Amino acid sequence: MSAGPDRRLTRERRLRKAAEFSRVFARPQRVHSESFTVLARANDRSEPRLGLAIAKRRIRRASDRNRLKRLVRESFRHHLSELTGLDIVVMAKTGAENKENAAIFQELEGLWQKLRSRCEPS
Repeated sequence: MSAGPDRRLTRERRLRKAAEFSRVFARPQRVHSESFTVLARANDRSEPRLGLAIAKRRIRRASDRNRLKRLVRESFRHHLSELTGLDIVVMAKTGAENKENAAIFQELEGLWQKLRSRCEPS
């Protein structure tokens, strides 16, 4: 199943430069779950942007890191319209690689909801 043209993770929807990541790390809104920490900061764009920081120190095997990245990107694509105007960095915690895909999607769903409620304009 491929993503439609409006749901692709294009260059404009990704954090790519160190300065973009640093801006989010400087003063983020944080939400946590058992397997992930998500940092977010408002941006001046109409679309959300995603950055992944899946550390080798936390998730040893490359295949596990790649699987987690794939799942995070897929979940992010499904929630694009709800996360408008945010730069988001997702970091995995030790043990995340042991979870089933369905459990990871459920956890990310909860994190996106928490993020929306914390980052809503007042």
